[in-house]
Amino acid sequence: MRAPFHQVSPRTLIDAARSTLSTLSATVGTDGLAAASTRPGLLALVDQHAAAVRESLGGDRRPLTVAALAGYTEGIRAAAREHDWQQPTETIDWAAPDWLLTRLLAVSALARSLDSPRPAPLPPL
Repeated sequence: MRAPFHQVSPRTLIDAARSTLSTLSATVGTDGLAAASTRPGLLALVDQHAAAVRESLGGDRRPLTVAALAGYTEGIRAAAREHDWQQPTETIDWAAPDWLLTRLLAVSALARSLDSPRPAPLPPL
């Protein structure tokens, strides 16, 4: 049973979003990003997918958030389930990933970038 949005604390929503992205990282991100670091073709695909995700979430107009990426992930997974897609249960072959795995890997890369330290602001002129 779902609670109405106004009855859920913001902390609970953020925790749920982080949980979604942590699961994504564990199932796709860790191994996929390691593979992309040694496969330039895969890295290029991930970069292209990440740009498309950022654009679809309005990333050029507002900063990406954990909630936006988690919602995007859940939307992709829901659409995939409607088309009977199943995430591989065995080790993923990153030499030739399908579109969906590449898109999820891109979301994982974007989520990881949210956790990286931000550069210090420039001093005023």
